[in-house]
Formats: sequence, C-alpha cells, structure tokens
Amino acid sequence: MDKEAARRQFVNELWQRYEQLQQWAEENWPDREHPLSSADFVETRKELLGLRNPAQAPGRPASSAAQGDAREPEQGGAQYVDVNPTPWP
Repeated sequence: MDKEAARRQFVNELWQRYEQLQQWAEENWPDREHPLSSADFVETRKELLGLRNPAQAPGRPASSAAQGDAREPEQGGAQYVDVNPTPWP
C-alpha cells in the first residue's frame, strides 16, 4: 500500500471515529439547557478535512503552495513558515 492510499484509509477511519465521538458527546452532554450541536464541531471538521489534502489545510497559507514553495526544508524549502498575522502597531 502506498503512502497516499494509507493516508486516505487513515483519514477515512479517523473521520468515522470522530463522527461517533461527536454523536456520543451530543447525547451525553451534561448541560441540557445548552445542548451541543453539530455547529460546535465545525472547526474540528475543517481540520480533519485538511488531512485529506494537506495543501488546503486551514492553518496553511495558500500562497506558499501556489508559488511552488511547498518543498520540505531538506529539499531547499523554508524551515519556518510564519502563519501568524502581524499585529497592528
């Protein structure tokens, strides 16, 4: 099994387990006045979907992949990619 197929299989199993966890969390949430909903899990779902295609992951800037600088450091790519925006002065 090649790396891509292994990663896809892993991500699919992770997604199934996460859906089970989400269902369990919604059913067993102790605060009945403020129940959990699927909206509470949106950000985690985005992160998990980013595992399917790492170039489109939420925390990764799209510009580096578009410029073709998505190389690993040992291949001459950047050793550090600053993903935090510069604060206002």
